[in-house]
Amino acid sequence: MQQIQKYTWLIDTIRRAGKISLEEISDRWERNKDLSDYKPLSRATFNRWKEAIFSQFGIIISCQRAGGYLYYIENPEAIEEDGLRKWMLDSFAVSNLVYENYSLKNRILVPRIPSAHRHLDTLFEAMRENRVVTIAYRRFNDSQSRKFLVEPYCVKLFENRWYVLARNVQHDNIRIYGLDRIIDLEITGDTFKLPDGFSASDCFSNYYGIIIGENAKAERIVVRAFGDHIPYMASLPLHHSQKLLKDHGGHADFELFLAPTFDFIMKLLSAGGMIEVVSPASLRRTMKRWVADMYDLYKDE
Repeated sequence: MQQIQKYTWLIDTIRRAGKISLEEISDRWERNKDLSDYKPLSRATFNRWKEAIFSQFGIIISCQRAGGYLYYIENPEAIEEDGLRKWMLDSFAVSNLVYENYSLKNRILVPRIPSAHRHLDTLFEAMRENRVVTIAYRRFNDSQSRKFLVEPYCVKLFENRWYVLARNVQHDNIRIYGLDRIIDLEITGDTFKLPDGFSASDCFSNYYGIIIGENAKAERIVVRAFGDHIPYMASLPLHHSQKLLKDHGGHADFELFLAPTFDFIMKLLSAGGMIEVVSPASLRRTMKRWVADMYDLYKDE
């Protein structure tokens, strides 16, 4: 097992317990044969891992002496307030759980994700050094790929696909490229400079997914959820700006502030009659057109 998996196992074990003794940590480690091969976790090993966790993640594992020498995460904000770190640790925690229970592989179902991770390593290298890259790219509706130069600004995972936000050198504009549509990628010797004040999160803050631009402006949107979709939408917000305006019992109104792009409209349509757009009127009309087109597909049946 890679060291990073051991570190994330320890972090997750302490996070879930809140406070836990070294004896209990060692016991949980020893009981898991896939991780430990039935060997206990020594204090020396625990201390090495604790120091490595602080060095690599900035997470402080402290000891509360009163009450039996219990270990806890001293700075949970280092995880909760860092979206990437939290996602990474949560992903590793799930991966560890699956690894521990691999004997249940025929009873654990996961989606088939388009393979694009082979390009991530090269892209990260280019991003670290601000290098221009040449990509051979084939869109879904193209029969052949095209080669061009891009300046990779950031990457984003959305609906099980990785995307790169980059400046197309030839057209001098910002575009989104799906990594699963990149046929080949090569780092060049040319460098670029990120725009002053560039923020990856700000680029997407007013959008639902990966479609940005489109001349769509962010605006106040109110959607109404019905029945069982109320707690579902409350527990899994459509956007970080989502706020509950009022729960009427049978339905609840939520406010969002974002641009009504194509992928956001598709998300609303996927909820069927469980969601209604209350405002703005322009978005209601757009939804009506989509619903009418869908009705035309089925009305003769």
